[in-house]
Amino acid sequence: MEGLPVIDLADFSGEGFERRARQIAEACRSIGFFFVVNHGVPLALMDAAFAASRAYFAEAAATKAELAIERIGGNRGYSGLRHEALDPKRGADWKEAFNIGLELRADDPELLAGKPFRVLNAWPATPGFRGAVLGYFDACTDLALRLHRAFAFDLGLPLDFFADKFSKPMTTLRLLHYPTTPPGDIGAGEHTDYGNITLLATDDVGGLEVKTRAGDWIVAPPMPGAFVVNIGDCLMRWTEDIYVSNPHRVVNASGRERYSIAFFFDPNPEALVETIPSCLPAGAAAKYPPILAADYLKMRLDASKPKGM
Repeated sequence: MEGLPVIDLADFSGEGFERRARQIAEACRSIGFFFVVNHGVPLALMDAAFAASRAYFAEAAATKAELAIERIGGNRGYSGLRHEALDPKRGADWKEAFNIGLELRADDPELLAGKPFRVLNAWPATPGFRGAVLGYFDACTDLALRLHRAFAFDLGLPLDFFADKFSKPMTTLRLLHYPTTPPGDIGAGEHTDYGNITLLATDDVGGLEVKTRAGDWIVAPPMPGAFVVNIGDCLMRWTEDIYVSNPHRVVNASGRERYSIAFFFDPNPEALVETIPSCLPAGAAAKYPPILAADYLKMRLDASKPKGM
């Protein structure tokens, strides 16, 4: 394979839906990564989100630390340099991030009940930040749900099979900044993503590398206005490994700062992740036991923290 497939979603409806769904399915069953273009997320929203990200990360370190993820909880807020170690063998990652999740009202019943991953977003004072990021968040949610209709089609399920499992999802929108990487460090270590899918938008600085099933690393070059879509471990588990969640990493050897925005689409906390029957041969037992989506996400997040933190 020379590179990641590029799938044009301009006709991702009507007669064009089945053709595009089959292309998506082929990518999910082979490399687990693909580009989408003409995806319906307006370029203006993407540009505004990147502008908000750059403005935020330019703030003083003390200002960013006021919304540290340890203070906010629920996987929200600012994550500083070397806060994560996605590949513990390589040490902590040379990146900083800011996370938001589903925007909730202060009187949301699940928030008041202390349900997992139900916390209020923490909003920095950066001008225009909240509006830009929320507009982008909503547009990415629409795209992610459309892609799940393609998955359902491929797996022989009703097209709305995933809808009730993502009615109030544990989505994380993560703004990422990779400063110029010191010698011997890595932007983001080799890892797989935890949720169902990730929609990744990048600037014009390269660095994303994907590991194939054969063990080869291939480069995912910057593609303006496109998303890199990849399958996460939760959907791989749901499909009994029919869809593949392949490892990837960020190696920023450009000598420049790098910005990207990752939209991690995880199910509702109470969604039961269990093998889809159509993914099992007749009479075969499931490889993975059922697990609540919130329990699975917590397990994966805890494992990414450097020892001693």
